[in-house]
Amino acid sequence: MTVLVRDFLPADAEAWVRVRRAALPYMVTTPEQVLNDLAGAHPDRHYRLLVAEEDGEVIGTAQVGISHESPKPGQGFCNPYVHPDRRGRGAGSLLVRAGEEHLAGAGASAVYTWVLDEPANRAFAGKRGYAARRPAHFLRLGLAEGTLPPLQELPPGAELLTAADFEDDPRPLFEADAETTADEPGDVPVEFSDYEDWLATTWRRPGFDHALTAVVTVDGKVAAFSAAQTDGLTRYSSAMTGTLRAFRGRGLAKLAKNASLHRARAAGYTDAYTGNDAANGPMLAVNRWFGYEICATEVRHVRGIG
Repeated sequence: MTVLVRDFLPADAEAWVRVRRAALPYMVTTPEQVLNDLAGAHPDRHYRLLVAEEDGEVIGTAQVGISHESPKPGQGFCNPYVHPDRRGRGAGSLLVRAGEEHLAGAGASAVYTWVLDEPANRAFAGKRGYAARRPAHFLRLGLAEGTLPPLQELPPGAELLTAADFEDDPRPLFEADAETTADEPGDVPVEFSDYEDWLATTWRRPGFDHALTAVVTVDGKVAAFSAAQTDGLTRYSSAMTGTLRAFRGRGLAKLAKNASLHRARAAGYTDAYTGNDAANGPMLAVNRWFGYEICATEVRHVRGIG
């Protein structure tokens, strides 16, 4: 049996999702999202999808590219995942090697990767020269199993909207996303400045649910939001929840997320997922209040190249 690595083809989309869901069931992934992300990637991202194939079967995947939205140049990423039933065949090593070669050619000086916090995975990364940096948690909430907190009353001057209310002009949500993302803890700083790119990769991304994305405005200005990503079936993910700096400390993010979760449950979604940097204490506290429980942990690793 021979394992080879090649570029992703559109016909691989279903197999890609099958592998990713088996290896990382805590993320909402659909074939439409995979195809859209590749087709709409910014040229400076040098985005490439790789698959590991064994006798015609896709057994591993990797997302490779440059974090072009970072003010620090040369920050690459390579996130390989192998189907749990097909590990030990060399697919992961081949994906990492091909990914690093691509990034070196694109001018990367560092490669970041997420590694599940399990002994075998961390040993795999360490053997290849990757050093552990910061952990992050996946959290799950069973929408069909428990009771959500009751919907809260809006404070004076506040209004609860959805992303659908911004269809004519989504720029206020872009600006809110840019400000809150810039303040997130992480190894690679991110600055959103390209509105058209955001429209293509976030606003119009398949699965970004405008009706379930809750937005709180105060005196007509966007103050907080909770973005919803779904698979159109049973799985819902809080893609981003944040409050703009001028409105923090008022519980508005909690209010937005609660409204989004109630809508998701009413729409038939049964599994809610989210992710938090382990150092993001305020958001972890909010998620514990909702009843989310940590279901897995990843550790960011990095090595220099070039």
